Amino acid sequence: MHHHLLITNIGHLFGIEKTGKLKARFSGEEMSKVESLDHAWLYIEDKKIHSFGKMADMDLMNAENVFDANGKSILPAWVDSHTHLVFAASREHEFENRIKGLSYEEIARRGGGILNSAKKLNEISESELFDISLQRLHQVMSFGTGAIEIKSGYGLSIEGELKMLRVIKRLKETSLIPIKATFLAAHAYPIEYKQNHETYLKLILDEMLPQVVDEGLAEYMDVFCEQGFFSVEETEKILEAGWKYGLKPKIHANQLHFSGGVQVGVKHNAISVDHLECVGEDEINTLLKSKTIPTLLPAAAFFLGMNYQPARKMIKAGLPICLATDYNPGSCPSGNVPLLLTIACTQLKMTPEEAMNAVTINGAAALEMSHELGSIAVGKNANLILTKNIPSLAFIPYDFGNNPVEKLMINGSFI
Repeated sequence: MHHHLLITNIGHLFGIEKTGKLKARFSGEEMSKVESLDHAWLYIEDKKIHSFGKMADMDLMNAENVFDANGKSILPAWVDSHTHLVFAASREHEFENRIKGLSYEEIARRGGGILNSAKKLNEISESELFDISLQRLHQVMSFGTGAIEIKSGYGLSIEGELKMLRVIKRLKETSLIPIKATFLAAHAYPIEYKQNHETYLKLILDEMLPQVVDEGLAEYMDVFCEQGFFSVEETEKILEAGWKYGLKPKIHANQLHFSGGVQVGVKHNAISVDHLECVGEDEINTLLKSKTIPTLLPAAAFFLGMNYQPARKMIKAGLPICLATDYNPGSCPSGNVPLLLTIACTQLKMTPEEAMNAVTINGAAALEMSHELGSIAVGKNANLILTKNIPSLAFIPYDFGNNPVEKLMINGSFI
């Protein structure tokens, strides 16, 4: 049966792209514009956007379902392209330690950080891990997330990594929203391999990777390329092996230092390089010559009390900026995209339009889904946010701490 839905009386229809000029991503100056229509209608057919226009010009439509938006606004659902949503336990004890002066790196050296999460992850059952992760998925959807990436990386053992990836696969199968899975065994060195990197790398490449691919558990390969974690050389090895198996790179780079992560990511055609607190001319020039998307995670910088990403400099240089939450128990225990937008506006000095493009069309590009998500365009999936009554786009980041989402629509149905 064909499913038709006509939405009428939309106050503002934000993020539209007219037929014929659909873009895979917005770069530099393009990011500062969000096309919109006031007093609009939107027609959805078979889960996809069929057409839209101004109420004044609306013909009589044959839709068995009509929904009156009553002046509320519609925009593309957020695409959160970097998260660690599947984890076993919170880490507020480290949060307290940081307040008292311990650094992220010092906490990691003491067996906290990622290793703390790995210990908890290896102790929890797969079904319990699935249940709490599903709750988190519902929670981020309530804040407007309509597609998401989720990484492994808290197992750091074959059993643990596969457990996480199988949970992510089960979340995919719930079909609530589109999910992309990323294999991140190279997140940190387990204690027993601290002095023996070679053996852990062999474990990842010879034992984990073939099984992950065999079970179809991931689309992407990730590495935490950072001093004290994985070196540029180690990162290269892992990315090359990933490509051989058809896993594309999306990597953690330049969070704590100028680590060479951006350059090695671009060299290996990474889809995105993520974090980027440390970005200079060389990183910018390397990115400009590539198709790799720089993904900024300012909510992690906010939560860790670290320096922010130089977004203005990057946009001025003409780069396509993506924003993602980095939802994880250690450095950003929040998957709240509207709050991320506030941080991007107040701390990175991104305009509301730039921030919105960064988490819709560019978020979709960072997951290779911009042909179906990220803007209001004919033929794209109807994954949309119906807002509460808002006067403007800028009101979303301005009204910080409050949820602008009235309802989330996935594939043409409000959920």
